[in-house]
Amino acid sequence: MNMKISHTALAATLALLLGGCMVGPDYHRPQVPVSTQYKPLPGWSEAAPAAEAPKGDWWTVFNDPLLNQLEPMVAVSNQTVRQSYANYQEALAEVQVARSALFPTIGVTGSATKQRTAKSSSTSGNFRPISTSGSLEGNVSWAPDLWGKVRRTLEENKATAQASQATLANATLSEQVALATAVIELRVNDADTDLLQKTVDEYKEYLRVVSNQGVAGTTPPSDVILARTQLESAQSSLIALGVARAQYVHAIAVLVGKNPEDLDIAHSTGLPALPTVPVGVPSSLLQRRPDIAVAERQMAAQNAAIGVAVAAYYPNITLSAADGFSQSPLAGLLHLANHVWSLGANVDETVFDFGQRHGEVAAAKAAYDASVANYRNSVLTGFQNVEDDLSGLSILSQQAQVQDALVHDATQGAQIAFNEYQAGTVDYTTAATAQATQLSAQQSALSVQQQRLLDTVSLIGDLGGGWSADELDDSKKTASAR
Repeated sequence: MNMKISHTALAATLALLLGGCMVGPDYHRPQVPVSTQYKPLPGWSEAAPAAEAPKGDWWTVFNDPLLNQLEPMVAVSNQTVRQSYANYQEALAEVQVARSALFPTIGVTGSATKQRTAKSSSTSGNFRPISTSGSLEGNVSWAPDLWGKVRRTLEENKATAQASQATLANATLSEQVALATAVIELRVNDADTDLLQKTVDEYKEYLRVVSNQGVAGTTPPSDVILARTQLESAQSSLIALGVARAQYVHAIAVLVGKNPEDLDIAHSTGLPALPTVPVGVPSSLLQRRPDIAVAERQMAAQNAAIGVAVAAYYPNITLSAADGFSQSPLAGLLHLANHVWSLGANVDETVFDFGQRHGEVAAAKAAYDASVANYRNSVLTGFQNVEDDLSGLSILSQQAQVQDALVHDATQGAQIAFNEYQAGTVDYTTAATAQATQLSAQQSALSVQQQRLLDTVSLIGDLGGGWSADELDDSKKTASAR
């Protein structure tokens, strides 16, 4: 009867303890100032939002077969991404460890002992017969979370795991952007190679004409030398492009997790398409940029850490119970007469620590304040990145129009100058200068196109790619995506 009453009292006590409070502040995301729109620039307007596009495989908007082939490999084979994925899995395991502290620890203990003892001096013989004793006992130990320390720790670890998940997304996006950048630079290198090869062919023809006129005595030897050095300079620049191309290919190989010598990329004759990217409203960055999500989740974790530190002011209570059998000799161990049980409780409280707990709470609050500043700075930096990209695209769009006109005029001017040279109305220096101007204008136009493509990739990355904060804490989706 007494044991039944004790079990009932224990159940009631456990129910009461389960309803314990949580010390420390509850988390609320701090407000940050957000503009209603990005700053418009004269003569250029943003594309209208299209359901927060691009999403998912954002690189397909460039219509480049190499990008479409290699980008999916980043999430699987890139070593930086694999490292972040392992860190995320570690953080998930820490959540499991923290959650286990909410529940009792249950164990089973069994023992068996053979012993032989000496008889007393008044008894004949030296030893008693060998006896065997044993016990089988189940035990339960539980520290109820009265003040919410375990729950705050769990809250902290879950936020840390979500930050690791967002870090994984950010690493994936960063490496994908790096791959797109490398592919664009490779494509521009190939386009520059084609341009220089065409220039070399033209300069060879110019040298042939000048050499023939030199043999005929209608042009001075200095013109022949000038035409030859012009050709050799172009040939040297053409050869130098091979070094940069090899480095781009090697970088691309590493980004997709391959050895540099294992990847060959054929020469391309075209550049990726220049897409129009909808940017949405500034507030969408708070949900779409994984680096901002990292800062926000770190802020939540630091807030929970304050509660963990505050809980150290309160006593720790541990409940224990044991139930089993004990018998000597061992025979009949499981008989009801050998049943034993026990209930216990332990209270642990620090009386004086000379400011240790106060210091830990102050440190946790300071760490939280630092995380708030880091979050707000991440948001401001995100806005800056997007504004930089939009400004660059706007200005480069205007520059491209002027540069195209310059290329047209420089090409026409070079042809006229060479015709005039052949007619004997100008010297070859004038024609060579016009040809150099044409090549410079063509390379500048190519550089502007390259920068427009790079700024577009940067804009997509700064908008968060196809990621959304709604994906946080969805480990199944993360695993399936990999």
